[in-house]
Amino acid sequence: MSAKIIITAVSIILLIGVAISIVAVVQYKKSHDGHDLSPTMKAVSNFCSSTNYQESCQRTLGTVDSTDPKVYISKSISAAEESVKKFFNYSDSLIVTVKNDSRTRLALEDCKEMMDFAVQSLQASHSEVGDAQLNSMGDRVSDLRTWLSAVIAYQQSCLDGFEEEDTMKKNMTIGIMDSSQVTSNALAIVTKLTEILARFGLQLKAPNSRRLLSVGKDGYPSWFSDIDRKLIAKIDNSKIQPNAVVAKDGSGQFKTIAAALAAAPKNSQTRHVIYVKAGIYDEYITVDKQTTNILMFGDGPRRSIVTGRKNFIDGVQTWRTATFSALGDGFVARSMGFQNTAGPAKHQAVALRIQSDKSAFFNCRMDAYQDTLYNHANRQFFRNCVISGTIDFIFGDSPTVIQNSLIIARRPLANQANTVTAQGKSDPNENTGLVIQNCRIVPEGILFPDRFKLATYLGRPWKQFSTTVVMESTLGDFIRPEGWTPWVGSAFEDSLYYAEYNNRGPGANLDRRVDWKGYHRIDRSTAMKFTPQAFLLSRENWLPATGIPFISNLKA
Repeated sequence: MSAKIIITAVSIILLIGVAISIVAVVQYKKSHDGHDLSPTMKAVSNFCSSTNYQESCQRTLGTVDSTDPKVYISKSISAAEESVKKFFNYSDSLIVTVKNDSRTRLALEDCKEMMDFAVQSLQASHSEVGDAQLNSMGDRVSDLRTWLSAVIAYQQSCLDGFEEEDTMKKNMTIGIMDSSQVTSNALAIVTKLTEILARFGLQLKAPNSRRLLSVGKDGYPSWFSDIDRKLIAKIDNSKIQPNAVVAKDGSGQFKTIAAALAAAPKNSQTRHVIYVKAGIYDEYITVDKQTTNILMFGDGPRRSIVTGRKNFIDGVQTWRTATFSALGDGFVARSMGFQNTAGPAKHQAVALRIQSDKSAFFNCRMDAYQDTLYNHANRQFFRNCVISGTIDFIFGDSPTVIQNSLIIARRPLANQANTVTAQGKSDPNENTGLVIQNCRIVPEGILFPDRFKLATYLGRPWKQFSTTVVMESTLGDFIRPEGWTPWVGSAFEDSLYYAEYNNRGPGANLDRRVDWKGYHRIDRSTAMKFTPQAFLLSRENWLPATGIPFISNLKA
């Protein structure tokens, strides 16, 4: 079957869907005008009025024969899963039509893999709803929003793999439309669940409160347990007993990191500790989705290094250029280095890509040029790290907080400007964004003598609702006075959310900052919303369990 026939078939299906939704809307309006809405139609109206794609919502929820709000929540998520699976099959069917176009074929393969990740996130979301009582759903909203936001990130990543003017990208954009809309609706329903249930006369029980406590004198949050403190102390003194030791010289159980991960237990609920002895490990590593709760530590970020050189110019898709990819949930790394040595002329070349939920990095180093650190999806935390690069070198669509870290702008190509961040939030209800707190943003030392002339910006909006907050950080004199730069023209200036709070240094002067509608000079109360415990919420208080100290408050 040719690609043209397949695309035509998809178009017909979409048109049929639109026709059905129009009929549903007309019937709804007639009933509404006559004030004779049935209980189920009232339920559909209550849920769909909070979504961005109401016709799609009515088509999805209109088949539900129940007045139980939980059934509608569950249906919105299961419908997204069904739609994602259909798009997976659509992507798969097109691969045979582009066998002579390697880059497009790889992009289609990437779409299949991204949709597989999306299905897993939707299945986890569906189970989370099924296991919860309606009145206690408040404790689960943050998890559900994270996982549904990840689905949207995967959908966007699928499209990002195609060239901008490529006909295939246009076709894929049409093909993914239903999946995108249904997922967006599910996310909107979860995000606005409190007000939706209020229309039913129901009250959502507030999630368990979490006190925002200050850091103790020893550098750890005052609520850290003795076990957490001892774990940190043992790792700092190289006294912890690992489950596996990796050493290039043969003094451990494994000579490669890949071999140690292959031997790790699958879907583990407890920590599996891998010690990587000093050495340069020239290997491409993926901690897969089934390899969970890994704690990997080395002898220092300049001694235990994972290195690679894959890059976009040599024909590799951006996300596949990563030297190290952490997918399995609960991944923690300490005292490790991750680098991509492709260089600035090779364009996108990722050192570290993360989609592991509740992942954390302490005393690690990520070095590359363009696209160094790919915060792809799900909750991530960085502390006492070094991150270096040139263009968009911290980018992605995850809820991420980077604290007490050194962020280094390196020398780009002669015709390039540096952008520290490029956050990719594409739906207003995603709980994603990048927070940089108490960090130093500096140029690359003596190799950067012309830092006053170089154009370096805090960030630019990769997607429509790009969200980045820089607070309590030191900004070097090489940061441009306007602070931020557009992606293309004036796109996204009104819809993005960029904010600064209480920064210091010569680059922190706000007098000449951009005057975009989406740019904000926030106060302390607003800044508190972007501290780790407020921004990286979970039903479980996960961050302390990683054993990584963090600032849970703002400075006095």
